[in-house]
Amino acid sequence: MKVDDVKKLQHRKYREELHHFLVEGEHLILELQKAAATQPHLAQSQLFITEQYQDWVAENISLNLRTTVVGHKAMSQMSDTKSPQGIIAAVPFAPVQASNLQPVKNERAIYLYEIQDPGNLGTILRTLAWFGGFRCLLSANSVDPYNPKVVRSSMGAIFHVALEQYVALEVVAERYTRIACLDMQGKALSDCGFKEFDCYVFGNEARGVPREQLDAMNAQPFTINGNGAIESLNLASAVNMCVYELVR
Repeated sequence: MKVDDVKKLQHRKYREELHHFLVEGEHLILELQKAAATQPHLAQSQLFITEQYQDWVAENISLNLRTTVVGHKAMSQMSDTKSPQGIIAAVPFAPVQASNLQPVKNERAIYLYEIQDPGNLGTILRTLAWFGGFRCLLSANSVDPYNPKVVRSSMGAIFHVALEQYVALEVVAERYTRIACLDMQGKALSDCGFKEFDCYVFGNEARGVPREQLDAMNAQPFTINGNGAIESLNLASAVNMCVYELVR
């Protein structure tokens, strides 16, 4: 991939067109290397570094990645941070597997409807990666999971969670027969039935999920009990509590 193409990866349109996204900084590059041991497509990533990073790459990167040395100006144009670290990788999207189209045995799905906040999605991905056994489904009009802000806040978790984009609510209803959601009038998470579902639906930070569509899916409601002092929980916090309850 040419440097000019890498610069375009700041934009979702070109990420989807070129089927690559950007990973920046030492920590994420090391996480990329770790994940490549079990995901061969990640070994096709291309590394771009400033001259100062040549020794670091030689000492820390065992993958035989195609590496291009660029100047500071080019690095600043590729990076979306004010102070680029000097090391960026262009990473290919995971290949679409036929298994993605059907539920996977012993795997639960977390469905996020029109989620907007990159930090929320990054945090959710970290939680799903920490516990394992979860697939993350995103509806249309959701934040791009390959947005640099999401990638950074995921702290490498994006390499370890199965992701699907543009999944419609109707498709979720077709794929999963047992669906749960959050609702103030639902049963408590501690109810033994909470763990019996295949897919858990969470809505937009401000608007949630349209009630009529949840009813059409026969989504079973549960709630996170609080003291009522405030109206709602942060979305990522709510998902994290639910996921912990599912695995504990």
